[in-house]
Amino acid sequence: MTLEPTRRHHLFGCGWFWAWALVGAAAALGLLVLGMLALLPVATLIGFMVWRAPRGTHAFGLLTGAGFLLLYVAYVQRRGPGTTCWRTATASGCDHHLDPRPWLVAGVVFVAAGIVAYMRGSGTRR
Repeated sequence: MTLEPTRRHHLFGCGWFWAWALVGAAAALGLLVLGMLALLPVATLIGFMVWRAPRGTHAFGLLTGAGFLLLYVAYVQRRGPGTTCWRTATASGCDHHLDPRPWLVAGVVFVAAGIVAYMRGSGTRR
């Protein structure tokens, strides 16, 4: 089974978009966790992707990847805002949670913006 050229081109483009999304998530995580120490590895990774990836709107995947990281933070903080306490038969404790709503809104905006910008730039309409 062979794919028609436009379908093959679309799948190839989507692959590069999701590769950029993975780089965006890794870059955002690295910058959040390591701060300035991650600047050189992130710049090197992005430079490699620019060198290897075909020209086009695939780099909008960076926004989508960063958005997925924000959505993950919103998920982790889903019991917030405030303090939640727990107790088991052998232990107890309390956890402080942030308000997940700003993280959720920012994550949805970043993911949607990256996908919409990619679709508009690549001419993909569904």
